[in-house]
Amino acid sequence: MLLATVFMQPSVEVMMFVLYAATATVIIYLLVFKLIPFLAQGNRWLVLLWHDWIYLHLRDWLTRSSQPERMLKYVREMATRGDPQSVVDTIDRFCNSVEWAMNIGDEKGLFLDQTVLDVNPGNVLELGTYCGYSAVRIARLLRPGARLYTVEFNADTAKVAKEIIAHAGVEDKVELLVGSSWDLIPELRKKFDVEKLDFVFLDHWKDSYVPDTKLLETCDLLRKGTVLLADNVICPGAPDYLEYVRQDPRYRSEYHPAHLEYTRVEDGLEKSVYLG
Repeated sequence: MLLATVFMQPSVEVMMFVLYAATATVIIYLLVFKLIPFLAQGNRWLVLLWHDWIYLHLRDWLTRSSQPERMLKYVREMATRGDPQSVVDTIDRFCNSVEWAMNIGDEKGLFLDQTVLDVNPGNVLELGTYCGYSAVRIARLLRPGARLYTVEFNADTAKVAKEIIAHAGVEDKVELLVGSSWDLIPELRKKFDVEKLDFVFLDHWKDSYVPDTKLLETCDLLRKGTVLLADNVICPGAPDYLEYVRQDPRYRSEYHPAHLEYTRVEDGLEKSVYLG
């Protein structure tokens, strides 16, 4: 009886240890998931370091899954199948309230929408599919018979994008190409009978913006009036691209200020019209 009483009444040291451990857990949680993300919201480099590196890898390790896999799971559970707007809204909720991801996002996405509507393109090229957010966003606005060719280098990410695009019900308008843009751009005419592109959306590696734009010119895929829209030209930044399209007389270029997706950090889009 006495032995049972001893075990039923933990010592002061044990109780204090449990209290300290619980307090430390709460502090770490508030620091990692609340304070640091809040402070990072307005700092260009801190937001990228935190969201796109530290937190991303921490969450990958804790969940034993990748961000694309987690996003796909969320879309399957929360978005209405066959409704592209529901998929767009669901991914925005995921990125705003669950886990930040580098899509063009809801704010800049409105400018992308308006550009697609203004251009009314027949052939669209997207460089950088990631999980398919912007592909769905573009495809849902395309006129009948129009086609979006979207390029993703990472094969695993492309598999997720394919499923999200199908969940949105726009797979009949989208051709998902897996591989390097450097290899795939020259194949657009040979393999897909693309004579000219009406709209190009650049949202892949920022140091590839200029080489890929020059490749589009070399392959004669741009017509007079083709619109190029480049994302993240301020954060992370694409200074070489801005210099190129702003100084080359073949382009009429204008900057549209905004914010890095789902943050308060300054960013923007560069819209350029190819004059031939």
